[in-house]
Amino acid sequence: MNAEKIAFLDISNQAKLIKSGQLSPVDLVEIYLERIEKWNSILCAWTFVCGDQALAQAKAMQDEIEAGKYRGVLHGIPFGVKDQMLTKGVPTSLASVIKKDFGSDRDATVVSKLQDAGAILIGKQNLHEFGKGGANTFHFGEPRNPWNPNHTPASSSSGSGIATAAGMCSFSIGEDTGGSIRGPAWAAGLAGIRPTFGRVSRYGGFMYAYTQDTFGPLTRSVLDNALVLQNIAGYDPNDPLTGKNQVPDYPSFMDGSISGLRIGLVKELSTDLDMHPDVEKAFYQMQAIFKSKGAVLDKASHPLGKYGVPLQMLTSDVEVASMLLRSALRKHWSKVDSGVRARVAAAALVPGTVYSRAMRARVLVRDQLLKLFDRHDVLIGLSHIVPPEHIRETRSTLNRSEDFSKKIAHARRMLSYPFNIANVPAMNVLCGFSNGLPMGFQVAAKPYNEQMIYRVAYAYEQEAGWFKTHPKLEATLSDIEEITEKKIERTEIKGEVRTDIQDLGRLIGLEIPNGDSAEIGLRFDSLLQSMQEIEEVLGLQMDDVDPIPPVYPHAHF
Repeated sequence: MNAEKIAFLDISNQAKLIKSGQLSPVDLVEIYLERIEKWNSILCAWTFVCGDQALAQAKAMQDEIEAGKYRGVLHGIPFGVKDQMLTKGVPTSLASVIKKDFGSDRDATVVSKLQDAGAILIGKQNLHEFGKGGANTFHFGEPRNPWNPNHTPASSSSGSGIATAAGMCSFSIGEDTGGSIRGPAWAAGLAGIRPTFGRVSRYGGFMYAYTQDTFGPLTRSVLDNALVLQNIAGYDPNDPLTGKNQVPDYPSFMDGSISGLRIGLVKELSTDLDMHPDVEKAFYQMQAIFKSKGAVLDKASHPLGKYGVPLQMLTSDVEVASMLLRSALRKHWSKVDSGVRARVAAAALVPGTVYSRAMRARVLVRDQLLKLFDRHDVLIGLSHIVPPEHIRETRSTLNRSEDFSKKIAHARRMLSYPFNIANVPAMNVLCGFSNGLPMGFQVAAKPYNEQMIYRVAYAYEQEAGWFKTHPKLEATLSDIEEITEKKIERTEIKGEVRTDIQDLGRLIGLEIPNGDSAEIGLRFDSLLQSMQEIEEVLGLQMDDVDPIPPVYPHAHF
């Protein structure tokens, strides 16, 4: 079997070869290191590669096998992690020059669990600075989609999606606040799950959005995803927000049978939307497969989901701002990416009362979504209404608050944020290709019910077979010159200097330069306008609920 074929094997088949002695962990690590050396300068998936460390660990794993000790299916399997998690001996930069030399003497719990299972850390993966989307500057190179380098690899955990799809590692661990696992999984044609908030320990990660940040795996198949989550899920005393619920044997639920299961098609996240023709075709083909397997499909409605985008920014962005205000914005303003600092600075200006009201609104959005699970075993929505866009289409010139409001309600965010707001598990599943670019849909379930997601997604995946397709890098990356040789116009905000915004900034010890005040002002105005609309619709109901707790009562699920 040649090296490329081995690189794209799913985890279970790599594991069989390793266990039987037909493939050594050292050989597998070397295959991936060679592919990283060949392709990373184009794809920019990695921030740090710990080749020597990985080879040493691979040798130790091989010695264990030869001594008759086999740890399980992840023994000798190489992986990467989003550069947001602490790794002993390897810097954790968050893709920022501010933290590029930050080292640690310990591993995040997710990393240590994987290494205890025998998996081999091969490196850290690229992201939008601090894990915030909308970055204009990439200090470790701008990530490229392995299916077509001229198209977006999507948001924050982009490196994790790229590396896995391009056969640079067997799987990756990303982080999802507003869709940063499912987005890159959609763009890269992967299975990527955001687990229930509290299912996976976040200890040792930079969890700036404290009530929403979640770690989860990106893999080339649904079965691979379940195998990885099986090894990282569970209670961790170092993270008081992890659930004490027993972790199910996820693969045991994946027998291909879904007859009688109730699938709700969330119309606001699918049929109500103006889909690209290829996405629409794939969506109806997906439904046909589910029906052929005996599932019961029905429409579901989540009208409050439309507030997902502004509530996400009024809560998680404010939490991020509270962490970065002193350490980044005040001390290193010019070193922070312009898009990131504008988003975070605008959130930093949001009054505490507005944040608290937004957290109350989250309760109402969450409760409406949870009621849908009384009638449906899973909910389905699109991952995006279009295939991955050309990079230039993701950037624009803005000069009015109306334009900005439209931009932040971008369809992919709109489709992922309702599940984030509710902190329920949700997964991207590959459902076909449009001109060689992946398309995907989401499967969501009630809290701590990832096994139902896997059951449904696996049944579809095995029938559709899309997951067996991989990018042909020699061909797909041949036109990279079109991008690198031309300057891409970045988002530009036009407007007068906002002295009111500068005055607000000074109240929190933040000096906002003239050149940044217009964009920050537009963002700030948009946030407050959105909250005003929410107050007009939900104000009285918000008075009757408490701010959303960070985790669900475990006994309820």
